[in-house]
Amino acid sequence: MPEKSPNARLEAFCDGVFAIALTLLIIDIKAPSSSAITSTAALWHALQSILPSVFAFLLSFAIIFITWMNHHSIFQSINKSSGAFIYSNAFLLLTVVFIPFPTALLGSYLLTDHAAPAVVIYNAVIALQAIGWILFCGVALRDRLTKDTAAASTLRTSYRNAWLSLVLYSGLAVVAVWFPQPIAAVTTLTWIFWLVFGLFTLKAAAAG
Repeated sequence: MPEKSPNARLEAFCDGVFAIALTLLIIDIKAPSSSAITSTAALWHALQSILPSVFAFLLSFAIIFITWMNHHSIFQSINKSSGAFIYSNAFLLLTVVFIPFPTALLGSYLLTDHAAPAVVIYNAVIALQAIGWILFCGVALRDRLTKDTAAASTLRTSYRNAWLSLVLYSGLAVVAVWFPQPIAAVTTLTWIFWLVFGLFTLKAAAAG
């Protein structure tokens, strides 16, 4: 039976990669060892100590989920493929599967005096992901893979947003050298914005 889309297998592969990346995020959050707990108060204190890791997990989960939604939306807008498109997609996936590493760093060092490298690397990876989006969308536009002019317009918007993200998160990575905790807060707020913006976009699309 013929495939409905030339990208069907590629998108299925991508969905599997996203699912694995989401699953890997939780690995570094471990329950406190019972051998180190001598009272209820000690358990509460131990649970409190893993809150930065929980925060980092939730933030990265949101980032990967939003990335998956945008990725799926773009695949719905194209009906052709090319070698360059497949390789640009692979680079984007590389930035996704790398996210668990800076997530672990952020969870371990966010509330310490050594938070700067963790926050710098975290934002640098997001900036690298923006480069992935620039390549991904740029190749799709260059090779004319979109279904129609409306889809091409949507893709051009994603392309512009990718450049905006590159500038934003590159700048945040630089400033995080001196102000890591405030920049971590700003990074979180930007992704809350992207999440709310995405929900409103989906709602508008459904209404239309």
